[in-house]
Amino acid sequence: MRIGIDFGGTKTELVALESSNGKELFRKRILNEKGNYNVTLQSLKTLVDEAEATLGKRGTIGIGMPGCISDDTGQVKNSNAAWMNGTPMKEDLEKLLGREVRIQNDANCFAVSEATDGAGLGKDVVFGAIIGTGCGGGLAIKGKPVKGINAIGGEWGHNPLPYPRVYVPTMPEHGFSEVEIQPSKKIGHFTADKSWSEYPGDLCFCGKWGCQETWISGTGFKKDYNRVTGEDLSTHDIIANAARGEPKAVAAFERYADRLARALSVVINTVDPDVIVLGGGMSNVAMIYKAVPEIWGKYIFTDIIHTKLCSPLHGDSSGVRGAAWLWPA
Repeated sequence: MRIGIDFGGTKTELVALESSNGKELFRKRILNEKGNYNVTLQSLKTLVDEAEATLGKRGTIGIGMPGCISDDTGQVKNSNAAWMNGTPMKEDLEKLLGREVRIQNDANCFAVSEATDGAGLGKDVVFGAIIGTGCGGGLAIKGKPVKGINAIGGEWGHNPLPYPRVYVPTMPEHGFSEVEIQPSKKIGHFTADKSWSEYPGDLCFCGKWGCQETWISGTGFKKDYNRVTGEDLSTHDIIANAARGEPKAVAAFERYADRLARALSVVINTVDPDVIVLGGGMSNVAMIYKAVPEIWGKYIFTDIIHTKLCSPLHGDSSGVRGAAWLWPA
């Protein structure tokens, strides 16, 4: 039996799967008590104990979480569940549970899930882009998560939003002066545009300015609409208005789709995945799957693009299933 746990900033979900075929045997979700590390650990143990007592057997344990375990310190880093940062979560959980625990970034678990038996089934390279309250990314190659040497594999949400420069730098020694770039001109393989309104961007929780997360998360989409229109609408209402053709909402969605296309073009130009699977709340916006591939071609270094943009087969359950799949059969 495989036990997967999806530990987030506000809730924790556990699922138990049959090892051989992934059949779901048990599921439970609880709210987290934020700010208390020891209570968090005990809550995880209680969930595992309940699942194993209910099913009458012991399982392997995989956990997906925001952030990662540093290979240098053995401690949690980069988590938006801030009370967990700097703690030896893996070591302490293994003592509590009496067995090895495998922990991966939650976006990597999402990618593993969709690569194993989801939208990326049978594909070699699957990128999972989670765009909800925040923005995360995970990469699975042949069904295995790519953690990376710095334990930040796939952390695409904290790149700056790719937007073109408006001016070529002055280089008098080469005979160049500062000249304006027209919107249709290309710099490298990225098309230039006048995007000063995107600079410097908002301050991200990570401490840097202008991260993609601040633009292409659901939170960023809502903030952009509110900033431009002065109206405080929810993401759901903005999308509903855009679907009805309301001009301000349509304009906001068009800005969003172009930004998401730019962000995903970096993934395609760098990793060249077979499939990009979207997760998080924005993955439920059906218009994205048509609009973004129609745009991203002008940012991608090939004339024929085979990469598919897909919704997750397992929906909100994908991350927790991926945590369970961190163990081999």
